Amino acid sequence: MGKKKNPNAQALGSPGGKTMAKKLSDSELARIASQGGKSRAKKLSPAKCREIADKAVAARERERKGKVMRSRSQHGLIVRIGNRWYVRYWERRTVSGNIERKRVSHQLGPVTTRGKRPPADIVTEAELHMATVNSGTISAGRIVTISDFAERVYLPWIEQHKRPSTAKGYRDIWEDHLKPLCGEVWLKDTRTYHVQGWLNQIGMSKLSRNTLKHIKSVISGTFTLAKQQDYFRGENPARDTATNPGAAEPQETYAYTLEEVLELLSLLPEPAATAFAVAAYMGLRHGEIQGLLWENYRDGELYVSRSIWNGRIGEPKTRKGRAPIPVIRQLAERLEMHRLRCGNPQTGPIFANAVGKPLALTSVVNRVILPALNRCERCGKVELMHPRTDHEYKRDGRIPEWHGWHAARRGLGSNLYRLGVPEMVIQRILRHANVSTTATYYIKTAADDVRNAMAKLENHIAESARTQSDEVKVMEPALPSGPSTIQ
Repeated sequence: MGKKKNPNAQALGSPGGKTMAKKLSDSELARIASQGGKSRAKKLSPAKCREIADKAVAARERERKGKVMRSRSQHGLIVRIGNRWYVRYWERRTVSGNIERKRVSHQLGPVTTRGKRPPADIVTEAELHMATVNSGTISAGRIVTISDFAERVYLPWIEQHKRPSTAKGYRDIWEDHLKPLCGEVWLKDTRTYHVQGWLNQIGMSKLSRNTLKHIKSVISGTFTLAKQQDYFRGENPARDTATNPGAAEPQETYAYTLEEVLELLSLLPEPAATAFAVAAYMGLRHGEIQGLLWENYRDGELYVSRSIWNGRIGEPKTRKGRAPIPVIRQLAERLEMHRLRCGNPQTGPIFANAVGKPLALTSVVNRVILPALNRCERCGKVELMHPRTDHEYKRDGRIPEWHGWHAARRGLGSNLYRLGVPEMVIQRILRHANVSTTATYYIKTAADDVRNAMAKLENHIAESARTQSDEVKVMEPALPSGPSTIQ
């Protein structure tokens, strides 16, 4: 009785079997060995068997994670949930960096019939949606939630291409307003009515119109970058949305008058007084004042070469921000006195701390400026020291209030305008990119200016009326004294 042959061994030993075996991949060899190919397996060394098994396991793991994917055409399952029709299907999506197979329910429309079967329009809508799904226009690696895209792609891109202060504002908007609402929504499925719903919900809070516009701008920028990176197809869903028209108007910004500037300079100690004089007489921004260097002060002009925000050194905000600014005599005298107090340095930060690093102006405000301005009307003591007194604290209203460094920049624009300086010249002094920014946000009109302007109009109208009356009297013909007859 002959020995029974293994079918796998027989297949491999058949004519042409050796040639076929040479063409088999390692994963196929492992499969054959696992199915009982004893004669073939005996020819493999233990190390080779382990290597083949490891490769087979790795191949199955890659397929399980979705790196090796087979395209399948799905018809979808139409189901009724509540008073809505949905189509269910499977889709590979990226979750926390890993591609996983997820079951998805896509809303088709409301239930409008009594039957259990979906109407024709719902079936058509399902077929259209499933055609889009089966076409696979977006790869599985780019099917992500808005949270994944914002935190892995959009915000890092903003930090790379925008100023640090701008990047912080974008991240705050995402963390405070958008992430709780849309973080778990799939990016590719977002439509205009979704975005409008988020804006409506955010608009119910007490946010100003400018804040709502900034939030909409972040949403629009997110989907713009998503289209550029092939994470989203179609029209930007934020395009036709609108913010709450009943939102509160933005608060009016403050600008120091020339009288307030002089009074503040007389009250503030050094070096806070000199730093404030730079802001009020040159219109420099907060970060530009921190970044000033002695080597950039020459020939009666101060060159702005850098800006510091939260310890990060960067370039000025705009290209025109690098333009030199003339230093007036009053400020030049203060700067020279400040240089002498610092030991007459020729290089390094103009406003430096004890270790020679740029002085943090936020610390100057909290430790020097606010204590100097917030004093009791009765005893003159600082607010922090007032609990030890025997009377209630009441701020002295005769002392100007602190409205921030940027109020000095707006004050310079407003004060120059009141002195008759043209807007184009003010734009060059403040180094704005366009004159509309200067006229809209940095020129404040005081109540006295309005009254004086209306008084000028009143006087001009009265003078014009008198002139016109005199001209009419001169041109008026003399009337006959007696009755006239017509012949």
